[in-house]
Amino acid sequence: MLRRVLCTMLLMGALPSLAEASQGHISVVLLGATGDLAKKYLWQGLFQLYIDQVSSGHSFTFHGAALTDLEPGQKLMFDVLKRLACPPDESPNRCAVLKDQFLKLSQYHQLKTAENYTALNREIEMLLHQEGLKEAGRIFYFSVPPFAYTEIARHINSSCRPPPGAWLRVVLEKPFGHDLESAQQMAAELMGFFREEEMYRVDHYLGKQAVAHILPFRDQNRQFLDPIWNRHHVERVEIVLKETVDAKGRTSFYEQYGVIRDVLQNHLTEALMFLTMELPGNLSKAEEVLQCKLQALQSLRGLEKQSVVVGQYQAYASHVQEELQKGQDYVSTTPTFAGVLVHSDSLRWEGVPFLLTSGKALDERVGYVRVLFKNRAYCTQSEALRDAGHSQCKPKQIVFYIGHGVLNTPAVLVSRNLFRPIMPKSSWKEVVGQPNLHVFGQLLSDYYVYSPVKERDAYSVLISNIYHGRKDFFITTENLLASWAFWTPLLNSISHQAPRLYPGGVENQNFLDFEMVSGELAFTVAEPVELLSPSGPMPSDYKTIQSKFRQSPLVSAWSEVLISQLASDVEKTAGRAVARSGQFHLALSGGSSPVALFQRLARHHYDFPWRHTHLWLVDERCVPLTDPESNFFSLHNHLLQNIRVPYFNVHPMPVHMHQRLCVEEDGGAELYAKEIMALVANASFDLVLLGVGTDGHTASLFPHSENGLEGTQAVVLTESPVKPHQRMSFSLPLINKAQQVFVLVMGKGKHDITTLISRVGREPRKWPISGVNPSSGQLVWYMDYEALLG
Repeated sequence: MLRRVLCTMLLMGALPSLAEASQGHISVVLLGATGDLAKKYLWQGLFQLYIDQVSSGHSFTFHGAALTDLEPGQKLMFDVLKRLACPPDESPNRCAVLKDQFLKLSQYHQLKTAENYTALNREIEMLLHQEGLKEAGRIFYFSVPPFAYTEIARHINSSCRPPPGAWLRVVLEKPFGHDLESAQQMAAELMGFFREEEMYRVDHYLGKQAVAHILPFRDQNRQFLDPIWNRHHVERVEIVLKETVDAKGRTSFYEQYGVIRDVLQNHLTEALMFLTMELPGNLSKAEEVLQCKLQALQSLRGLEKQSVVVGQYQAYASHVQEELQKGQDYVSTTPTFAGVLVHSDSLRWEGVPFLLTSGKALDERVGYVRVLFKNRAYCTQSEALRDAGHSQCKPKQIVFYIGHGVLNTPAVLVSRNLFRPIMPKSSWKEVVGQPNLHVFGQLLSDYYVYSPVKERDAYSVLISNIYHGRKDFFITTENLLASWAFWTPLLNSISHQAPRLYPGGVENQNFLDFEMVSGELAFTVAEPVELLSPSGPMPSDYKTIQSKFRQSPLVSAWSEVLISQLASDVEKTAGRAVARSGQFHLALSGGSSPVALFQRLARHHYDFPWRHTHLWLVDERCVPLTDPESNFFSLHNHLLQNIRVPYFNVHPMPVHMHQRLCVEEDGGAELYAKEIMALVANASFDLVLLGVGTDGHTASLFPHSENGLEGTQAVVLTESPVKPHQRMSFSLPLINKAQQVFVLVMGKGKHDITTLISRVGREPRKWPISGVNPSSGQLVWYMDYEALLG
């Protein structure tokens, strides 16, 4: 059969000769051949590959595979194949022949058991032997759910590998995990069967023509972009994918993943990498491209809860209840809309905001990557008289238009007052016409506009790249895990956050508009009351509670209000101290609770007297200060790098001396105590900020600690029950010398210890926090409602 097909193509002039058709044979196995993705895109992409490569010298066979029995599976598959279409520029006669030959080269297999895979391998080998063809390689396309990957991989590895000298390419579809841990587990399982170079993880956005052209555009226009592609000239970047459809029919998937995992962690992040990565010396070298992408990923600043706004279209809950048989009281916090503010700490992009936005049930379907440049010009001439090509007052932007929207085609747009771009004429053509069309606030005529000479489906592009072995169009294991490492902390932090409800479609109006405020994102308008249907009290139903806890003042509120109040109180305390003595000595604890306070102080308190503030650490883990476990590292990342405090006013604990950590003979604790005595009057801090652990510890003073709960030592070495075990800490006597002590307690996980310590007396050996009682100062408790009320 294969020989007859080759002869037919030879007679058509599609092959130069049978001799040149013997470069090798490629077997393509499509697993999930009767599924939705295969029906909509993959078979068409494989047919396009055949059309493009029929004269390349390779021969092909296409094996559709599924769990369905042979006869019904065969019928389902061939019903799809009969509907395949040729490109518009293909002649009807040649199209008919190509389609007929493609059908003859395609066959269906039931792949369910190890024996099925063995039989498939035997059939491929027999066909090659009969036709006298050498095997070039095999492509296995996994269009199946990820839970099936491991079993299929095991069968391929044991029964269906090509012989030595032929290559194997295994194509994997997302989702590639749910978070970092699940992605690591899946990657480890697959690496047990396949080498890294054999795996091609698909993100179909990398096949979108506008996205795929970002790197070539940057490379071909280096002479124009090199001076301006940086933080000094770029105002902001928007990477957007909006959809009008909702999640109906897909809620079982959506409830597990939501919009951030479905779109932002992969599609939009990949586009972000193409924009921010340094250009390699040679774009044709996949290893260099992938390495530059990885470096760009690793330079992204960690995301905080305040970096995101999330929404959910109003009908989503009823869709979930209907499709997943959930009760009427079921509440979903799955976001169907998200806006995320991303920053890169690379020298090129430091300070530039990157806005990633996607959602369902929005007002339009459109995707784009928009780079907006700063405009420092002032033009005296009226706007109506300004020439788009010369006026420096018109907006300056470069847009990679992915598709749909007002243009309804992939396109690259460059403002005429920037430069005329260099575009490959073989694949992109300049567009003229539609003078009255507006795009991003400008007439289309204000741009140089280019669209593809020939529009191609993303999957056709990617399948071609698989055939050619272009790994730079796919996601490596290292890049995948780096992406999940970036996104997982944010996903964890918002997992129980109630999303803003929105009606959907054009009725959304400005409900989902958001803005950047001091490095955070916030919706621009209050949530409409008619969309709220709370089952319990909302934050606005409560005022800040001020009362007593353990005979000391208590301030309690919802977490955001509490942090705002605490930050204000810290600033007031600082102001009073500076007015009194000219300086403010502030000692800060580590852990996760103070992070929100650090961010609040850095982003909202511009009148804080940082020039007169000395910053000390209440405790420290015995790790290098550059270790992410270090309290100083957290303080630096969330506060120090965002404020102007004299470097000689910052006092990290000396845990790392003589190239070793917290060795008693090095005298680090005594050294810190001497520094305190030298700089802090009477060793009495103006303010000490503490937290509380679930076991009642505070600072790094743990229950039954041998050091620090009493005695004369100011700074001590202690042991923690959790890693890293060695710590350095203020002692309880030093803490109690402070003029003010604020204790911050947040989260449901602290409710039990809060309840317990409200009932006990002063028993610091059991609960060190109970021993905090400033001898001549004031103790104030700051608790959020979750810690206080559970």
